[in-house]
Amino acid sequence: MQTRRIGIIVNGVTGRMGTHQHLDRSLSAIIRQGGIRVGTGAAIMPDLILTGRNEDKLAALARAHGPPAIGKPYAYTTDVQGALDGKYGDFEVFFDASATQQRSRFVEMAVKAGKAVYCEKPTATVTAEAVRLARLAGDAGLKNGVVQDKLWLPGFRKLRMLKDLGFFGRILAVKGDFGYWVFSGLDCDQPAQRPSWNYRAEDGGGMMIDMFCHWQYVISNLFGPVRRLVACGYTGLPRRRDEAGNVFAATADDAAYAIFVLDDGTVAQFNSSWHTRVRRDDLLTVQVDGEKGSAVAGLREVVVQSAAGTPKPVWNPDVPQPVDFYAGWQTVPDNIVYDNAFKIQWELFIRHVALDEPWKYTLMEGARGVQLAELGMRSWKEQRWVDVEPLQ
Repeated sequence: MQTRRIGIIVNGVTGRMGTHQHLDRSLSAIIRQGGIRVGTGAAIMPDLILTGRNEDKLAALARAHGPPAIGKPYAYTTDVQGALDGKYGDFEVFFDASATQQRSRFVEMAVKAGKAVYCEKPTATVTAEAVRLARLAGDAGLKNGVVQDKLWLPGFRKLRMLKDLGFFGRILAVKGDFGYWVFSGLDCDQPAQRPSWNYRAEDGGGMMIDMFCHWQYVISNLFGPVRRLVACGYTGLPRRRDEAGNVFAATADDAAYAIFVLDDGTVAQFNSSWHTRVRRDDLLTVQVDGEKGSAVAGLREVVVQSAAGTPKPVWNPDVPQPVDFYAGWQTVPDNIVYDNAFKIQWELFIRHVALDEPWKYTLMEGARGVQLAELGMRSWKEQRWVDVEPLQ
């Protein structure tokens, strides 16, 4: 079998998402499976170098994840510029999963070095900067992309299938409910399970800048573009403890509630909270109501109820509820094996770079997510509806 090497600089890999979803479950998994098959007689094989600020952490990751994939530790360096300049080998792609506020500098370095750019979201904390980065890569003629992983989750793929099959008929409304309790770190034996920077606006944290970027690509790809919105943010837990044990004031929103109106008039309502206790099927559920049927999707499972199977409840608070509202739903079966969502998008981007296959999840798409978050914060601050103007 012919193997084509593609060099990838993996920057910011020491973070939680960088380590687990990108290094282990995506890139290393692709290498372990023998690369990305092209036809019957060829494969594209990633060749990685890990970059970041902490040499000890990089070395530990290289030793842990390299041998199962390539039989030896991965290459690594704290010299990001040297990696871009070819000091450690030839690498075609630069991937960044560092903190959001570092993104601009790294993208600029990669564009100057002529690398294809792929990065985590959000691509910036303000729309103007996100658009500038998108244009920077586009004007240089470089292939570029942003992570939009939730599109390949089994739950959302099943929603797309149902929509394509006409199950819903005309869609009337979409309702998303996301979140869970993120411990403040102030209580005995209850450490926080997310990084503290998420709760400091000055460090790029906040629910809107994080999750509205997700809601933008989920809504636009599954249901249509958002044309106006109204939103409200909230900081429920004003004090938290950081990784060093210091108590700090939370300056970012840890909950956000929004109504999005789409091009065709469909209303999408999304509630997002890091101070809610879960009593639903999953950490994220999305309900789609249509004239012919409804569906509720979690991250993996989807249940449906058709128009013919819809019960007819009667409001009567004076007697126990006679209808079991959970009983009238059917589970959508897993008719295929679903791969890791991050890995699927990595394979698509690598094929785009190596084979020039179609790709639409560009840095400009990432800018649209930042725009939705910024408009959500404007709506919250000004307490009004705001329009979403198309980005060019």
